Amino acid sequence: MEQPEIKVNHIETKSVMTKSNTPIGGYSVNPYVGCPHACKYCYASFMKRFTGHTEEWGTFMDVKDWPEIKNPKKYAGQKVIIGTVTDGYNPLEETYKNTRRLLEELKDSGADILICTKSDLVLRDLDLLKEINENSRLTVSWSINTLDEEFKDDMDAAVSIERRLAAMKEVYAAGIRTICFISPVFPGITDIEAIIDRTKDQCDLVWLENLNLRGGFKADIMKYISDKHPDLVPLYDEIYNKKNRSYFEALEKKAEELAKKYDCRFVDNETPYERVEKGHPTIVDYFYHEEVRGTANSGKRNVMHNP
Repeated sequence: MEQPEIKVNHIETKSVMTKSNTPIGGYSVNPYVGCPHACKYCYASFMKRFTGHTEEWGTFMDVKDWPEIKNPKKYAGQKVIIGTVTDGYNPLEETYKNTRRLLEELKDSGADILICTKSDLVLRDLDLLKEINENSRLTVSWSINTLDEEFKDDMDAAVSIERRLAAMKEVYAAGIRTICFISPVFPGITDIEAIIDRTKDQCDLVWLENLNLRGGFKADIMKYISDKHPDLVPLYDEIYNKKNRSYFEALEKKAEELAKKYDCRFVDNETPYERVEKGHPTIVDYFYHEEVRGTANSGKRNVMHNP
């Protein structure tokens, strides 16, 4: 997918720190509104409803300006997740440097900082990340749900999978905890075993999250499957129209088996903070977002009631 032309706006905000409802909890921090990666499956496209944007998702970006974080110690011990509804290292970060500014303001906070990205621009700030890592908890996560560059190009305009893998390897080698976030897992397309095998020597954690189809992009993804993978149409119909969970339940069992194969821990909805022995990342089950949303990474799940 080619990088779309981006309409850039500048906005002022009272604070860049927002309480998070992600499974991990803490604070969500997004230095931008919108994201030029234009991922076809992006749940963050719902943000348009709250920001007044009518443009197609992936074609606009609001560059935030916020008052300086004058008391960063306020966030000591708190989880701070950078990039929940944008990628802080999207291509425009090279120009605007909002994410670098944010990290500078938080570097002495003592916060537990997690950076979520699909970019290798993070390497620009490796000096700063090393400094933060000396005094705080720091983790960098890359979303990698395929090793097939053609499928990746069908889904997003971010950098190649190979560039993401190379960046992960370099950050890991610098002594910083890394995550391979296998998300979203596309049924019948994402090969979790191949991805784990490729990344196990350069990450401390592997996160697993299933593809959720809701809102306006469900029809787009179902059409893509029909056009490009017609053999998978019955499977997607079972999962996303008939709500059959057996595919992902079987995949959970496979992930647990892979953990045993590679001598890794397998945990449910929790992320222990540690550097693990090389080649043995902890594998974390975050399947079924509705069950783990808002649980603060507790290892427990929300009880869902069928109507």
